[in-house]
Amino acid sequence: MPVKIDPRNYVLHNLQMEYVDLYMVHWPVTMKAGRFTAPFTPEDFEPFDMRAVWEAMEECHRLGLAKAIGVCNFSCKKLETLLSFATIPPVVNQVEINPVWQQRKLREFCRAKGIQLCAYSPLGAKGTHWGSDSVMDSGVLHEIAKSKGKTVAQVCLRWVYEQGDCLIVKSFDEGRMKENLDIVDWELSEEERQRISKIPQRKINQGRRYVSEHGPYKSFEELWDGEI
Repeated sequence: MPVKIDPRNYVLHNLQMEYVDLYMVHWPVTMKAGRFTAPFTPEDFEPFDMRAVWEAMEECHRLGLAKAIGVCNFSCKKLETLLSFATIPPVVNQVEINPVWQQRKLREFCRAKGIQLCAYSPLGAKGTHWGSDSVMDSGVLHEIAKSKGKTVAQVCLRWVYEQGDCLIVKSFDEGRMKENLDIVDWELSEEERQRISKIPQRKINQGRRYVSEHGPYKSFEELWDGEI
């Protein structure tokens, strides 16, 4: 097993655990050992051998080091390539999902293949270096939130929940944490769902750090296989 994939070398040691519940390929990119911080240089990248990486992930699962294995930021095309040779398919594909980037095509593909979609940045990652205000400042979402007596964040999270996706939302504020959990005993109306479905779409996290003339992907279209 390639050292760079085997979680026993660093992940499990640092966590002081014998196994992890879920182990994922974060991006369809291979970096040289020890290179984790952007900006990257052309020398930081290595060719991404999807088959070799996934075989090592499968071995982690067979050895009991990871109860489940998955991927992040994979397009339909990359998933199709992976499934063409995988003996253990990914259980999850973690990608950006929010009302401004709804991922309809990818959701349909993953459902057909039995892969669970997991939403990161369901609120648009406002305040991060790559995030956007476009979700939390959406006029449509503000109007729906006001009419329901909910916060914009709750409307976003409820919308993701209703798509059948699991979701990841981060907060250090106890009050907001409680609000984020208050999304299961109410629902959006069909009219509200239709209004959200018509919000103009724009991908927020484009993976700019992995796109360059000398990097693994020469354009955003190449990184996302045109699904952008």
